[in-house]
Amino acid sequence: MRNATEYDLCVIGGGAAGLVVAAGAAALGAKVVLVEKRALGGDCLHYGCVPSKALIHSAKVAQTIRDAERFGIAAQTPSIDLPTVMQRVQSVIGQIEPNDSPERFAALGVEVLFGVGEFTAADAFTVNGRPLRAKNFVIATGTRPAIPPLSGLENIPYLTNETLFAVKEPIEHLLVLGGGPIGCEMAQSLARLGSRVTLFDLAPRLLPREDADISAVVWGRFKQEGIDLHLGIQVLKVEHNNGEPRVLLEHPQQGQYWLSGSHLLIAAGRKPNLENLGLRLAGVELDNGRLILDARLRTSNKNIYACGDVAGPYLFTHMAEHQAGVVLKNALFHWPSKAQTRNIPWCTYTDPELARVGLSETEAIEQGLPHRVYRFPFADIDRAVAAGDTVGMAKIITTPRGKLLGACIVGPQAGELIAEYVLAISKGMSAADLSNTIHIYPTLAQINRRVADQRLKQALTPQRKCWLKWLFGFRG
Repeated sequence: MRNATEYDLCVIGGGAAGLVVAAGAAALGAKVVLVEKRALGGDCLHYGCVPSKALIHSAKVAQTIRDAERFGIAAQTPSIDLPTVMQRVQSVIGQIEPNDSPERFAALGVEVLFGVGEFTAADAFTVNGRPLRAKNFVIATGTRPAIPPLSGLENIPYLTNETLFAVKEPIEHLLVLGGGPIGCEMAQSLARLGSRVTLFDLAPRLLPREDADISAVVWGRFKQEGIDLHLGIQVLKVEHNNGEPRVLLEHPQQGQYWLSGSHLLIAAGRKPNLENLGLRLAGVELDNGRLILDARLRTSNKNIYACGDVAGPYLFTHMAEHQAGVVLKNALFHWPSKAQTRNIPWCTYTDPELARVGLSETEAIEQGLPHRVYRFPFADIDRAVAAGDTVGMAKIITTPRGKLLGACIVGPQAGELIAEYVLAISKGMSAADLSNTIHIYPTLAQINRRVADQRLKQALTPQRKCWLKWLFGFRG
C-alpha cells in the first residue's frame, strides 16, 4: 500500500458546502484535498438551484405570452418545445460550471480526487485504494431524493430532480408526488410549459411548513392555472397502465380512485448521503440515519465535521455556505464558532414567490408566545399595480411591544424583498424601525414599510385619538 498523504483538511463532497470549505482553507494556506465521486458543483449546480431556476424562468416567459393581453399586447398561445427548453437549462449549467471546475480549484491550491471512498480509521479516508490522512475531515456529501416505499414503484420508471432536467421528450401529463417546494416549483413550471399536471400529497395543503393563509395564495394561483390538486390523500400503490404510470389514491371522504399520467415525478423530500462511508470505523455516530452534530458542526469524532445538506436541518445553498464558514473557523483555527439555527431565510420560487424568515404565526402559537400579526396586500402597492402583479401579501409577526419575530412575503420578488427582514430580525429591530425607514417610491419594497405601518395604525385607537385631539387642540 502506498504511504498515506498528510493534509490539513480532507473534504468529502464537491457540492456548495465542500467547495466553499476547500477553497477557503486553501486560500488561508492549508493543504487541502477534495474528494468527489461524480462532478464538482453538486446538487445545486446540476440538479437543484441552477437548472430549476432556469426552467422556472422559461416557464414564466411562456406564461407572460399567454397573459400579454393584460398589458395591452395581443396574447397568443406560446409554441413550446420542451426538449429545446431543457437544452437551454443544460446550457445555463454549462455557463456556470467553469466556476466549479477541477482546473479552477487546482489553481486555488486544492488537490481534487474523483472516486468513491470510505473511512478506514478515525484519521484515514481511502479513495481508489489511496489512503488519505488529515488533521481534520469534512463530510459534505449532500442529499438525494427520498423515495417512498410505495408498492410497485420499483417496477416503473419515475423522475426525480436528478433526472427531470435530462428529459428529451415532451411530457404530456405529469403526475407529481409531493406538495413541498420542489414539487410545487416543478409542477407549476411544467404546467406553464404545456404539460397537463396533477399534484398529490398526504398533507392537507401545499407547502405545509408555511402558514395556511400564505400557502393558500399559491394554491389559488395553481388552481387558476389549471393544475389538478389532490391533497390530504394517501398513495396506496403505483403500477403500469399500458406503459404509463398510474397511482391508486385514497381520500378520507371520496374513497379510492386511480390517477394516470405519462410521467411520474417523485418530490417527497431528501435523504442524506451517508451510506458506505465507513463511519463506524471513524467513530462517527448516527441518530435515525442522520449525523449527530454539536453546535460547532463536529460529529462524535471531534476531528470530523459536517456541513451542507448532509448536516441539515436547512437544505439551502446559502445555509451550506454559512456552515462552511463555521467549519473553516473551527477546523483550522479552533475558533469556537457556532452555526446559526434561528432566523434562517428561505424562498420557494413558485409564482407568486413565497419567502420567510423567523417565526411563522403558527409557530408563535405553538410555542405559546404572546404576539401580534400584521398584513398588507400587494394590491395596495402602486408598483405592483403598475406591473399587473398584485397577488399576495406581506405578513409580520411581532411581540406585543413591536419587536419583529418573523416575516413572510408571498408575491412578486418575495425572495429579494425578504432580505430587509432578515437584517431587521437578526439585529433585533422593531416594526417601528421599518416604519421610520424611507423606502423608494414606487417600488415593491414599499410593502415592507406599509405592513410595519399597520402596527402604528392599529395602536391609534379611538380613545387615543380623542386624547390627542384634547391635548393638541385638533379640530377634526
